[in-house]
Amino acid sequence: MLDLVISNVRIARQEGCFEIGVRGGKIAAIERTLATDAPRHDMCGGFAFGGFADSHIHLDKACILDRCLICEGTLEEAVRETAKAKLGFTIEDVYTRAARVVENAIMNGTTAMRTFVEIDRRAGFRSFEAIKQIRRAYAWAIDIQICAFAQEGLTNEPETSEMLDHALESGADLIGGCPYTDPDPQAHISRIFDLAERHGVDVDFHLDFDLNPSGSAIPAVLAETERRGYGGRVSIGHATKLSAMPTPTVSEFARRLADAGVAVTTLPATDIFLLGRGADHLIPRGLAPAMLLMDHGVNVTAATNNVLNPFTPYGDASLARMANLFANLAQLSRDDDIARAFDMVTINAARLMRRDYRLEPGATADIVVVDAADPLSLVREIRQPIAGWKNGRQSFIRPQPRLLSPGR
Repeated sequence: MLDLVISNVRIARQEGCFEIGVRGGKIAAIERTLATDAPRHDMCGGFAFGGFADSHIHLDKACILDRCLICEGTLEEAVRETAKAKLGFTIEDVYTRAARVVENAIMNGTTAMRTFVEIDRRAGFRSFEAIKQIRRAYAWAIDIQICAFAQEGLTNEPETSEMLDHALESGADLIGGCPYTDPDPQAHISRIFDLAERHGVDVDFHLDFDLNPSGSAIPAVLAETERRGYGGRVSIGHATKLSAMPTPTVSEFARRLADAGVAVTTLPATDIFLLGRGADHLIPRGLAPAMLLMDHGVNVTAATNNVLNPFTPYGDASLARMANLFANLAQLSRDDDIARAFDMVTINAARLMRRDYRLEPGATADIVVVDAADPLSLVREIRQPIAGWKNGRQSFIRPQPRLLSPGR
């Protein structure tokens, strides 16, 4: 006996429409027609998939444009303004702003996300406590990983190490670092790995966030990953230095990243906004060469990063829009490449987060249906989700718009 049927849906790489039967929070069957009296949800030929996975977002500092001054639009200014704003964060304030973004993400078809939460002497544990509450409150619709994050450095603020250690004992899922804000990037990387090993968690770094091809922190991350046997458990975000390097150099980095099992996340909205401001012509995109990295076997994702703050003063937590933005910036046109852009916000991101991601019998019934024929039209046209289910329970509905022309 099925609990429900999601009918008249399209599935990637399959012709025609199918019915998805759900029982006990799992996908029980996928057939052309299911003989059952279970309630049916007719999706009118929409495209069904496992939902988007946002592998890199900052819920704690979202929606703070009203308390920050943006004059230069640089990374240094964004770090400085956000650091000042953090002093005034309260648990209630962080919760309210994060809930706004999470609800948008759910209605935009996201079923999993990894959020970084800054823990230091400015924010204390206020943001961390708020995001733990968010994780619990919205577990019915979205799975949230919490990355305890050292935004302001470690060697310059040694008390942060103890705070991160406490966070990992108190509900954080993984550890993150930011070598470019630390006077000693190498020591910063090593200490983050020490904490990861102590608690048996994954690692996610923000690094190489500029357009100077020299001084990359990637070799240090690779060395620690290999020395500690941490392949498949490390990811790096931004990596925009790679965009300033010649192809042979990038190819060598790509080979080493793939061999070490280090994933890369590109963050188009933030990277394109903050970088290249020193140029008055031929302004660089500042986007990591994701397609080249994937050609060499690197797991590459695209993600939101920031929403309505000095790092990214716009955004709606839509990964369909982010995949489209990436495809535009990367100048993609071929069907195969557009399909890879879709993978960057779905299956690749799920792999980075070490999540099972399947739309087949036996899998968890996390299902999103989009008003699109397939992944290609979803990305090219930024088609909107119309309904979603989490563990077999409907989590949102977003009715399709209709034209009300005369006589209709």
